[in-house]
Amino acid sequence: MNPTMTPTIWTASLCCLCSALVLGEVATRDFDPLEAKLASRISVQEATFLGDAVVPSNTGQPQTLEGFESLSARAGAQQQRNYQDLDAEPYNIEYKYHDFDKMTKFLRQTTTKYPSLTALYSIGKSVQGRDLWVMVVSASPYEHMIGKPDVKYVANMHGNEAVSRELMLQLIHHLVTSYNTDSYIRWLLDNTRIHIMPSMNPDGFEVSKEGTCDGGQGRYNARGFDLNRNFPDYFKQNNKRTQPETEAVKEWVSKIQFVLSGSLHGGALVASYPFDNTPNSLFQTFSAPSLTPDDDVFKHLALTYSTSHAKMSRGVSCKTSQTSFRRGITNGAEWYPLTGGMQDFNYVWHGCMEVTLEVSCCKYPPAYELPKYWEDNKDALIKYLAEAHRGVQGFVVDENGNPIEKASLKIKSRDVGFQSTKYGEFWRILLPGLYKLEVYADGYVPRDVEFMVVEQHPTLLNVTLHTAKRKDSHFYRPSPQIFHRPIPQQPAQENGIFSSITNGLSNLVNYFG
Repeated sequence: MNPTMTPTIWTASLCCLCSALVLGEVATRDFDPLEAKLASRISVQEATFLGDAVVPSNTGQPQTLEGFESLSARAGAQQQRNYQDLDAEPYNIEYKYHDFDKMTKFLRQTTTKYPSLTALYSIGKSVQGRDLWVMVVSASPYEHMIGKPDVKYVANMHGNEAVSRELMLQLIHHLVTSYNTDSYIRWLLDNTRIHIMPSMNPDGFEVSKEGTCDGGQGRYNARGFDLNRNFPDYFKQNNKRTQPETEAVKEWVSKIQFVLSGSLHGGALVASYPFDNTPNSLFQTFSAPSLTPDDDVFKHLALTYSTSHAKMSRGVSCKTSQTSFRRGITNGAEWYPLTGGMQDFNYVWHGCMEVTLEVSCCKYPPAYELPKYWEDNKDALIKYLAEAHRGVQGFVVDENGNPIEKASLKIKSRDVGFQSTKYGEFWRILLPGLYKLEVYADGYVPRDVEFMVVEQHPTLLNVTLHTAKRKDSHFYRPSPQIFHRPIPQQPAQENGIFSSITNGLSNLVNYFG
């Protein structure tokens, strides 16, 4: 290899990340945050979501760099004027279930009390017109922090699995109230943007019944569709008509490069990792795992949650008729296969590692049991998010230090890839070891870069791509790299939950996940 083409490779502790970025070849360029906002907007009641920035609609778009940097303070001042009645109330979160109006009130109160740590936006609306709220909790809630990852939790995807919804509200409260007193929480929020969606299925929740541990009432959206069977599938054609809640999430994850995600459910106590589907799922037994190229990482992520949970790692089944899970984790397809799941979609289509977290044996237990569920899950919810800082991260730039957007990256022998952001950033969660990174970009010479990952801190890696020489008046372009094989989607079926018959017998008997 030509020595001049050897990329800069170094490792440093995460606390040195900021200084590394300042000294690195990328950060010396004059980045304009205004140019970095994605063109597609989602207009909402509280704010305008632009992918890597959240702009309060009543403040207008900042016109200068100085104005953009003071966006958080100006937004907070505006919210104080708008919600003076909320500001007068004590800020707390009760151990009770919050319907849509009460949940919305709590989220708005949080942004009023903590404008420098939170931003509230909606990614769309449910079938019945309820906002799909997302709250960013971070030291930089209104704009992406260059070089630092975005992570997310999505809860209450099945409306009757209500514990996860309350866990997310408790988590938001815990993060903002602990920022000044807990050094670990401060580090997490200073170095991560956490996006929390308390309810992906607010319509289903409204018709669910407290005290109901089993059954399907409220599980589906208002049109009778199971949202966790409604995404494009890696292995099989998914003919279900796409629902507005699903479309909103698909657009959301296409705008933000999420590194890590957790999807919270109820009805079992286990951390389930991809793949959820398998090529032969229709009539197969439930004993065959369907493993990803990153199986070691997914098992680690699942174990991080289960071993940090008060009970999950014991592997005790919720019912005598249920499967028991060794160490509280399972491969999704080995438990039971499903088509159209959200975690496989996140991983294959967007390179985001998502694990399904089943957090309660009872789907909708009495409210007096909520303190127990919060204490059981609190540490696991926090430690899981910190795993986004494991592995390798860095920038892809050209010879002049300009970031290269949408460069295709892949870890050799792991054939599910990921892309660089508008700033040229990339992240990949990996366990300690030696790896080779393959990098491709249109008009540039491809690169293979060897690097090492250690346990103590992430590896920081900058990769410089050189412009390809012209050949026959065209720049050299590498062969297209197919890092996933999305199945073409056929015309959608219209028959809601009844279409699940064609999705395999397992979908008729399993109400988990």
